[in-house]
Amino acid sequence: MAWREHQDKVFVGGEWEPPIGADSIAVISPLSEQEFARVPSASRADVDRAVSAARRAFDSGPWPRMKAEDRIATLLRLRDRFAARREEMAQTITDEMGSPISFSRGLQTGVPIWMIEAQTEIAKTYPWRQLRQSATGNGLVLREPKGVVVAIVPWNVPMMVTMAKLGPALLAGCCVILKPAPESPLSAYLLADMAAEAGLPPGVLNVLPAEREASEYLALHDGVDKVSFTGSTFAGRRLAQHCGALLRPITLELGGKSAALFLDDADFAAGVESLRMGSLRNSGQVCSLKTRILVSKRRENELLDAFAALIDSKPVGDPNNPATQIGPMVSQRQRDRVEGYIATGLHDGARAVRGGVGRPEGLNRGWFVRPTVLAGVDPDATVAQEEIFGPVLAVSTYDSEYEAIAIANHSIYGLNGAIFSRDMEKALTLAGRIKTGTVEINGGGVGFHAPIGGVKASGLGREGGPEGFDPYVEIKSVGLPKAYADELARG
Repeated sequence: MAWREHQDKVFVGGEWEPPIGADSIAVISPLSEQEFARVPSASRADVDRAVSAARRAFDSGPWPRMKAEDRIATLLRLRDRFAARREEMAQTITDEMGSPISFSRGLQTGVPIWMIEAQTEIAKTYPWRQLRQSATGNGLVLREPKGVVVAIVPWNVPMMVTMAKLGPALLAGCCVILKPAPESPLSAYLLADMAAEAGLPPGVLNVLPAEREASEYLALHDGVDKVSFTGSTFAGRRLAQHCGALLRPITLELGGKSAALFLDDADFAAGVESLRMGSLRNSGQVCSLKTRILVSKRRENELLDAFAALIDSKPVGDPNNPATQIGPMVSQRQRDRVEGYIATGLHDGARAVRGGVGRPEGLNRGWFVRPTVLAGVDPDATVAQEEIFGPVLAVSTYDSEYEAIAIANHSIYGLNGAIFSRDMEKALTLAGRIKTGTVEINGGGVGFHAPIGGVKASGLGREGGPEGFDPYVEIKSVGLPKAYADELARG
């Protein structure tokens, strides 16, 4: 556990280095509300040093010049180290951001492993070199590494988001500076330790905790070639404006307010059970969750009863207890924010089928809120339009399927969505009319070989699948003499 010994340092150029700046970040337990760790807060000088290390690794190091199969082998070693230390990572994530340990042991640490496996499979067939011959010319199309990448990740699912960026970037031959969220830096430190164990060359991965000012300086640094950001729409829009002025490519995975549409012919019991994870996993702190629930007026009461039973079956409490399904919010600020939205929803005329304002019974310590189902929510209401990022569901009704689609699309966001119906052809038709990057039918996920991402205020670009590699490569075309091209074509 070398990383524990180096929490007062930053991981730069393959080494744990003392920070140049004097500022630090306190890591606060969402359960005890007490500080339990502290890491450096990077200064501009620390950023300069990290960019220089990544720049050297890319411009003159071995990583971008390795064969694809050698980079694949290194990533698979990282997968093995991650798997070997999975329990340590799960406990670290639970400690720093309050994820229920069952979720941390499952998806928080399982998904990164599965992602690496999918990414390395895709890398084997990704078109790094393609010969395109035609009557007008003979072009060798090359996909070369973009360069130095800044990956800015959030606190809610830190390793899942990190690996969605890190895997394709590294496999493409890029060098990465990972900027974890101030709330969850420890999991990134552990990942750095794993990367060193896996034999990643110095400077290929650098880890730099930082607050907003230094983070922005990092993303806009002259030595950076590409930015990948996951976080709030407000912060993403600001970063995109600055990157646009630099003509610097940026991928944005931002907020969401996704709708789950129940048609009258749906299996309500199965649909609601799928939303145990689809709407409430990680205590509601996931951007792709379906938190707007749409149901016809004819079957509203039936669905509300099902959601009430679902909430009753989800224990709230200590995230270290394997039985817990709803843990604390990540911070006092987040707890206040979520409770404020619940109060606003009730003030605007919704009724609480379950939950409401106030702490869950018996939980007087920790940043807990009551899991809440709000019924009778006007589609224009604040709780139907703004991302809450907590265990709060807003249920609205519709008269027709046409109105249901209109309500689903009545949002500045377009990240995810769901349809529940026994009629697959109708569900597929309606999925095509929902303006989001992803739609899940009857709880079916898209898997790691398919792209995910948002439209509208939910972001730019895609992660996952072969499309997830595209942001990390530059496409170059080389014109060849026909005789040489013919020789290449013959193999």
